[in-house]
Amino acid sequence: MRKRPTPSPNQRKSWLITCVTGFFLVYALFPLVWLLINSMKNRQDFVSTFGFAFGEKFSLWQNVVDVFTYNNGMFGRWLLNTLLYVVVGGGGAVFLAVFAGYGLAKYRFPGRGAVFMIVMGAIAVPMTALAVPTFLMFARIGITNTPFAVIIPSLVAPFGLYLMYIFSAESVPTEILEAARMDGASELRTFFQVSLPLLTPGIVTVSLFTATTTWNNYFLPLIMLKDPKWYPLTIGLNQWNQQAFIPGAEPVQNLVVMGSLLTIIPLIVTFLFLQRYWQAGLSAGSVKE
Repeated sequence: MRKRPTPSPNQRKSWLITCVTGFFLVYALFPLVWLLINSMKNRQDFVSTFGFAFGEKFSLWQNVVDVFTYNNGMFGRWLLNTLLYVVVGGGGAVFLAVFAGYGLAKYRFPGRGAVFMIVMGAIAVPMTALAVPTFLMFARIGITNTPFAVIIPSLVAPFGLYLMYIFSAESVPTEILEAARMDGASELRTFFQVSLPLLTPGIVTVSLFTATTTWNNYFLPLIMLKDPKWYPLTIGLNQWNQQAFIPGAEPVQNLVVMGSLLTIIPLIVTFLFLQRYWQAGLSAGSVKE
């Protein structure tokens, strides 16, 4: 009888890695599956059925309509507010991080080391620790309960600046910049025509990080905003969820679940659309010509 070959150590390690990866995949998809199943239920089925059991009536499309029409269409207003904060606040943070990180990496100027140490120190300070002082400062200026109270703090992204500093230092050779300057190119032309294409994967990475952070921002809008018309989706959906605990209020947990599903769809689409640029950046340094 032919003896079965003994698995090699590499094969056993491969199986172990596959099992661990599969476990984390199931763990990551677990809440998403729950969200998808419960978004198909109406209010009665949501209360009366188990979380991973389908309801008697398929109400996905009706829930979508109800989400956008409930409370005079406030969900649509919250969605536009969130897009405003992401595009203006998050986009501005990426813009500043790209230029500041590139400048720190490729230029030498007095105080450069001090600026870099301040950036590193800002990374270590959690944003929640700065929320109350920021609120007191904005209250004195008189811009609380306005979009500026959320947009202005979102413009500061120390971690994104640090990422662009590292990426600029590693991905943009100094020799290329010197060659462009010797050919008579200005600093702006050198940046936009030579450096910017090389920085694209890093910019995509910082954009994904900043967009996700701004989209999911909760504590800062909670402190700064009182008018529901300026709420982002995170605060607005939580307000709907709290109605279940208010006597006499209409519970709308099924709309909260549906709204949560609609909230994460733009993030998923963004990641899928930009992942090829991200992967190109991660693999760019693995091939040596």
